Amino acid sequence: RMQSSRSKPCSCPSLKLREVASMYLTMVAAFLVILVVALQGSAPRESHFPYKVPLDPQGLLELSWNVSYPEQAVHFQLLARELRSGLLFGMSDRGEFENADVAVLWSDGHSSYFGDAWSDAKGQLHMDSQQDYQLLGARWAPEGLYLLFRRAFSTCDPKDYLIEDGTVHLIYGILEKPVHSLQAINISALHGGLQRVQLLKPNISIPELPSDMKTMEITAPDVVIPSQETTYWCYMAELPEGFPKHHIIMYEPVVTAGNEALVHHMEVFQCAAEFDSFPHYNGPCDSKMKPDRLNYCRHVLAAWAMGAQAFYYPEEAGLAFGGPGSSRYLRLEIHYHNPLVLKGRRDSSGIRLFYTATLRPYDAGIMELGLVYSPVMAIPPGEDSFTLTGYCTDKCTQLALPSAGIRIFASQLHTHLAGREVVTVLSRDGRERQVVNADRHYSPHFQEIRMLKEVVAVFPGDELITTCTYNTEDRSRATVGGFGILEEMCVNYVHYYPQSQLELCKSAVDPGYLHRYFNLVNRFNDEEICMCPQVSVPQQFYSIPWNSFNREVLKSLYGFAPISVHCNKSSALRFP
Repeated sequence: RMQSSRSKPCSCPSLKLREVASMYLTMVAAFLVILVVALQGSAPRESHFPYKVPLDPQGLLELSWNVSYPEQAVHFQLLARELRSGLLFGMSDRGEFENADVAVLWSDGHSSYFGDAWSDAKGQLHMDSQQDYQLLGARWAPEGLYLLFRRAFSTCDPKDYLIEDGTVHLIYGILEKPVHSLQAINISALHGGLQRVQLLKPNISIPELPSDMKTMEITAPDVVIPSQETTYWCYMAELPEGFPKHHIIMYEPVVTAGNEALVHHMEVFQCAAEFDSFPHYNGPCDSKMKPDRLNYCRHVLAAWAMGAQAFYYPEEAGLAFGGPGSSRYLRLEIHYHNPLVLKGRRDSSGIRLFYTATLRPYDAGIMELGLVYSPVMAIPPGEDSFTLTGYCTDKCTQLALPSAGIRIFASQLHTHLAGREVVTVLSRDGRERQVVNADRHYSPHFQEIRMLKEVVAVFPGDELITTCTYNTEDRSRATVGGFGILEEMCVNYVHYYPQSQLELCKSAVDPGYLHRYFNLVNRFNDEEICMCPQVSVPQQFYSIPWNSFNREVLKSLYGFAPISVHCNKSSALRFP
């Protein structure tokens, strides 16, 4: 036990398996001042937590962390402002409070306790027999209580969450009243929620930046954030007249102080060069007032999502902008997430580009992998895990890539609302060689450009295979591929150098084989379904009765039928 709330955390022997650390407690106003014993290891210094994210919309809980690849562990620092009777922090498959792996700090009104727990399918909490959230210490500061704890990536405990690359769904809850035991905590009654982050950040050395580097801020012009839960805000900016070619070599977020919990993600797009001018616009992206021409601003220059740091290009390459053949017009898009429906908040967030006139050896390029935006690829309704695969084939890379190959250094995965997992692998000579990017807990609500842990070399004749997994349990009719939010996509935008002419390398099932599938369904089906050529593919999918036979045959068709490959140049012309 410790005597002073400001003393440093002491070090004690590690606790027995089922034991929980008991903590001294005093009341200060309405808040608890909690002193915690240190368990195993020593706490990293505060400056050693480079990643930070607010957990709740009010910013009462703020998480910072670092990643140790040698130790295969994450160190967490959780700041709790206005702490009452404790808190809950953890991870689950998709942000549910059921079947979750949690660390709990709770008070019974006399003493306080910290422990590693898990919740069952009904949301009931149980103390874990293997304590893998290791408490390292705590300190009280003017802004609140800092809790420090550690968790290994993999614990070999079946009740624990496996921390892996890609998105992690963090859950949090605030205890308003003391409880007599861990089991007495009612998860469903907690003031809580979820936050998505990429916990395992790549350990990349920051390249040296040139002395002639300049910055440009593309930011919202002091907009009033609408008082609704979700807003996509669009703002048009333009480069100076006669702006010559430069290389973007890094970018970082600019988030208005106080809005850290509201600014969910941001992207800067460059407009199509074939239009001489674009109208000015500053307003919601889905407004009827938005000029249609803004839909031609789709070339991504920068993308940031909550919890992401600055993005650096490799020292050999930069993203070209400005100069002949490049549009002066840029579109900033900001996703505001305002679940508390706050009114009157002003915002000037955006992205700061760092660029240089001293061009690097290579232009960076962006290539689309995955599935063609076509209704021929569909997902039946009521599926908990349905996979679709898009191929960038050996024939296409043989024809379109330079003989020395390309180097992929970053990737942005993309699906619409039914997407649950996205994986791209590199295959050479018919064998899978390397995972390019995998997100086993992918969320369509958290799409950022992620630097890869290691650069992936792709040579002519290699294949890039992208597989997306979907969940349509909440849908009553088939989900077809397309641009609509209730239609689906399966895309990996890979960032690479040197830039080649290949901008899109994707596939879809051969339409002739899909037509044979519709004929087969018709022959085996009791009711007549109109499978006539004049009926559109989506309409044919919508009219299928989804029994197990029709589902399984569609799965098999996608697995074996020939594919139609799109191997496109940036001018949208196909390679021969």
